[in-house]
Amino acid sequence: MPPNNQTNDKLPDIIKSDENVKNEDKTDDKWKCLDHIIWTNVLYFIGLLLAAIYGAYLVFTDAKILTTLFGVFLYHISLFGITAGVHRLWSHRSYKAKLPFRIILAICNSISYQNSIYEWGRDHRVHHKFTETDADPVNSLRGFFFSHCGWLMCRKHPDVKRIGGKVDLSDMLADPVVYYQKEYYMPSVVVLCFVMPTLIPWYLWSETLWNAFFVCVMLRYMAGINSTWLVNSAAHMYGYKPYDVNIAPVENISISALTLGEGYHNFHHTFPWDYSTSEWGWNINLTTFILDQLAKIGWVYDRRFVTKDMIEKRKARTGPKADKYIPHEHEY
Repeated sequence: MPPNNQTNDKLPDIIKSDENVKNEDKTDDKWKCLDHIIWTNVLYFIGLLLAAIYGAYLVFTDAKILTTLFGVFLYHISLFGITAGVHRLWSHRSYKAKLPFRIILAICNSISYQNSIYEWGRDHRVHHKFTETDADPVNSLRGFFFSHCGWLMCRKHPDVKRIGGKVDLSDMLADPVVYYQKEYYMPSVVVLCFVMPTLIPWYLWSETLWNAFFVCVMLRYMAGINSTWLVNSAAHMYGYKPYDVNIAPVENISISALTLGEGYHNFHHTFPWDYSTSEWGWNINLTTFILDQLAKIGWVYDRRFVTKDMIEKRKARTGPKADKYIPHEHEY
């Protein structure tokens, strides 16, 4: 693995915990998400799920193999727009990227249809500031379903809205790629997430528009968002904690395989500025592999990473041995 070119032992200001914000105007602890359900969103996601199930049926009964492979390809590039783009580049500023690559990442992000770079980054920065509190948009203490997708089916907790408006996002809007993607987000989604994946199979290998839509749009889209959701749910519940036993996020290799390297979550929440989100380099981390290759041609630079010495010191201070931690049976 090629050497990286920058280390940093400090969190960027945008992801440091702000105790003054956290403690001011404390909201009533009796707030219940079930009292704030948005039923149109519930019906929307039920409809998406049924359409994806039908798309899976078509994969095995009618769709051409090229259509299925194209759907798999779109799944990976859409997730790459999340992992390398809005997550590691824009939310955490863990590396820098030249303009052509940033444009590509924005296109991939629009294909994924998981909110604009600006909105996704805002929620993610709040998530890191206030993980597992009422101010966390995907608070896993509310249960697996809520942190997986339920948070999108109810109104945000007042703490999320109050604190989300105070997160500094000026660095994002200073990037013209983020600014223009935010301004034209929905047209870009219509073209890149829905129209393009439907027309390409129809035009290039005579697939039906019906099959192309349900396989390459609906099934692929639901697979992509569920993989991302697993990082908020399962990766905060099922796994092991070698770096910090005092936080909920865990290491989950299966989720890393599904999400191109985002399942090393105990590491990521312990060292959120590391561009690889893992100390293991390319091991089950396709995003890191691609970023390292792009660094060779100069499209990626100033990659931030944690030194081995920092990792060992942190493990000695907050890891399992420091806390006399005994793993549960389901952990590995």
